[in-house]
Amino acid sequence: MESKEELSSLCSPGAGILDRMVRVSDEATLRVVTFSPPKDSGNPTVLFVAGWITQMSAWELVLKEMTKDFRVVYVETREKISSQVRRGAGQGVGDIAKDLADLVDQLDLAPRGYVMFGSSLGATTIVECHPSLRRKPRAVILVGPNAVFRVPRIWLIVVTLFYPPLYALIRPVVKWYLKNFRLNVRADMDQYLKYSRALDAADPWKLKKALLAVSTYQIWDRLDQLDVPTLLVAASKDTLHEPENLRKMSLAIPAVTTVDLETNKVTHSGRVVEEMRRFLERIQGA
Repeated sequence: MESKEELSSLCSPGAGILDRMVRVSDEATLRVVTFSPPKDSGNPTVLFVAGWITQMSAWELVLKEMTKDFRVVYVETREKISSQVRRGAGQGVGDIAKDLADLVDQLDLAPRGYVMFGSSLGATTIVECHPSLRRKPRAVILVGPNAVFRVPRIWLIVVTLFYPPLYALIRPVVKWYLKNFRLNVRADMDQYLKYSRALDAADPWKLKKALLAVSTYQIWDRLDQLDVPTLLVAASKDTLHEPENLRKMSLAIPAVTTVDLETNKVTHSGRVVEEMRRFLERIQGA
């Protein structure tokens, strides 16, 4: 996990940092890092849920911009290496969603309320948990949510049979598959490098269980229950997150605004925070 000095390098200069482990249930204890801006701007708190096995450093540009004027509560979900999970605990979207709902009940999000910001699996989990939230967010920002998780049958067989301590042997093959079949490296090589670093740091036991758990998930029957203003951030050149599925999601979410930032690199830059600020100003004035 990142040291205090490393966390300081990921946020706006002068931001406060609180790094703690929060027990959300009998099954899971999660790492929660709260960044407080140097000056109170009156903005709502941002509950930040990153994607599957994503490292915090992948969001450095976003966090530096966001923590200038937003209090950010960054949650590392249960599939990440920092989590403490009970033996036998699930790793599916529903399990992560329940953790989020339980965490919201524990967090101090008053007096200005909060918004939820999530990417990839994190965004999918926000949609999944929304109906069960007792305190609804003022808005949600979804960056490339997964509608489904496409795992070829041969990979399911390999993962089912594979012994996690031998993960180092299969990891290069996983990277090769992503680079050649799932990612548009010509448009965005940074995305491949980011996922490679995440795979290097992943917990193989959690990774195996999570991959098998999400392989049957679909989001379609949850979208019409997302009844708060929603900013859907797409990246039309990001083939991993399936632009056509994002278009279908935009048609199913009741109160949605869609913006296309083209590449994963741009969705992980300060530009996405600028779009979030504009969106929140617009819905506040509506």
